[in-house]
Amino acid sequence: MFQSFENRADPSQGKIRLTELRNRMTKESVVGFLVPRADAHQGEYCAPHDERLSWLTGFTGSAGFAAVLKDSAGVFIDGRYRTQVKEQVDLAVFTPVPWPETALKDWLAQELPQGGVIAYDPWLHVASEIEDLEASLAKKGFSFRASANLVDKIWPDQPAPPLGPIAPYPEALAGEAHASKRARLAKALRATGQSAAVITLPDSIAWLLNIRGSDIPRNPVPHAFAILFDTGHVTLFADPKKIDDMLRAHLGPEIKLRPTSALEPTLHSLQGTVRVDRKTAPIKVVQELAEGNAILSWGDDPCILPKACKTSAEIEGTQEAHLRDAAAVVEFLTWFDAQPIGSLTEIDVVKRLEEARYATNDLLDISFETIAGTGPHGAIMHYRVTEETNAPLKEGQLLVLDSGGQYIDGTTDITRTLPIGAVGTEEKRCFTRVLQGMIAISRLRFPKGLAGRDLDAIARYPLWLAGQDFNHGTGHGVGVYLCVHEGPQRLSRVSDVPLQAGMILSNEPGYYREGAFGIRLENLIVVQDARTLEGADPRPMFDFLTLTYVPIARALICAEMLSLDERNWLNLYHKACYENIAPRLSPEAQVWLSHATQDI
Repeated sequence: MFQSFENRADPSQGKIRLTELRNRMTKESVVGFLVPRADAHQGEYCAPHDERLSWLTGFTGSAGFAAVLKDSAGVFIDGRYRTQVKEQVDLAVFTPVPWPETALKDWLAQELPQGGVIAYDPWLHVASEIEDLEASLAKKGFSFRASANLVDKIWPDQPAPPLGPIAPYPEALAGEAHASKRARLAKALRATGQSAAVITLPDSIAWLLNIRGSDIPRNPVPHAFAILFDTGHVTLFADPKKIDDMLRAHLGPEIKLRPTSALEPTLHSLQGTVRVDRKTAPIKVVQELAEGNAILSWGDDPCILPKACKTSAEIEGTQEAHLRDAAAVVEFLTWFDAQPIGSLTEIDVVKRLEEARYATNDLLDISFETIAGTGPHGAIMHYRVTEETNAPLKEGQLLVLDSGGQYIDGTTDITRTLPIGAVGTEEKRCFTRVLQGMIAISRLRFPKGLAGRDLDAIARYPLWLAGQDFNHGTGHGVGVYLCVHEGPQRLSRVSDVPLQAGMILSNEPGYYREGAFGIRLENLIVVQDARTLEGADPRPMFDFLTLTYVPIARALICAEMLSLDERNWLNLYHKACYENIAPRLSPEAQVWLSHATQDI
């Protein structure tokens, strides 16, 4: 099994560890310390070595941070984790803070009206974050001090940094040689008068050099830094233990290999104008550049947008990965529907679904910890079942099942909400509204130039009409055998990045009623040029190609709520599910799929 079920959250240690941290703060003469869920590469996902927020507080969500002061400690979490955080931290010593509704600067000013010195690890915070705090709070008596990590000083059994090997990624699947990628990005640097760009995101480096790694669970990326020069040459900074002769041959003579310890002196020695992404680069990089002779130029990571716009080879590979994955999910659903009600637990579901993917003989990893939440657990958006929380699937409940696989040719992510026996009318009506939102995005045509924030509300409209909503974005970007959460593309009210052809996104509206049930439906989609309609304006338009082909639980649909167009879309989708997936299935699963894809 790739997934395990041990309880990683330990609220019982929160008070003890918080006291130790405060004692360390006193020794360092600071009144506060910031503890983000981040590593030096500022990616979303952390290796065990960098899970400081979880170790200190017990909170295991994929986003958030803590601000520890002498008399208070806030754990800042967004809408996805409002329920989860209350179950994972000691509420007697940690206070959940709704973020971004409550900004850190405002919370600090309220909790420490007299101000003081706040320490932070400069490798774990981006420049824009610290600059904003300094600008907002300097007149209120605050100062911010770069420091060694104070959590590391009190964490006696902290895991060692990861040393996963780095391997070449096939050019046939990438669709472009790394020499070509480097050349076109270098040309863009020259056009802006920049001599180099510092790259800190692991998936950017993996994409640029056509490599993959194994330093972060579920995400095949390496811990490394890179500097891309305007000549197309790259210096790659990584632990030499990760590099073998095969990788050296793949990279070639234009890639200089240096140990990670060489990064800081190299930053000091850079000349000319150097691009740094203020949204992703640690402030430590900025501080080191400032001590040298380079001219700092703020700009986006040069890999971000090209990586998001997939090549035809990447899209073709992803389509095949999704067909393979869909067949595995349908085999699982065939088994699931045959089990007696009351005979399964959440862990049983997770194990069997992973077995179905593993049986493809192509699964390299799951793309994230499978979410299998039944009843009230379904309302915890990123619920992770453990041996302590493992619940039986009971008659009348809904099961939220969100999962995915990592295959050499693509990364998958799919959510289906399943009924356990007969489900109530209220749950069905909520489910149908979520389905209507997903269909609306799937059918959408939109002018080129629009961003995710322009589309997000379309998925919410059916819920809004009923006075309902969900506290997460409608969709995130997805990589190709890379991270299942990828930027900059998003379907979200906070995303101002225009969508472009080749971007892969999730389409996943939901609805959650705390203490009762949750609902989420998710397909992956890719942006493509829309065909021209007769009588339409001469206006360039995009639409979405669906990548995911797994039927939606018809037993949960209130057919009378669907419009004719919605019903037609669903019937055509189910027909495509059968045509694409049936030839890949066992005889039993073919029969199940035939019934599951009947017209509404």
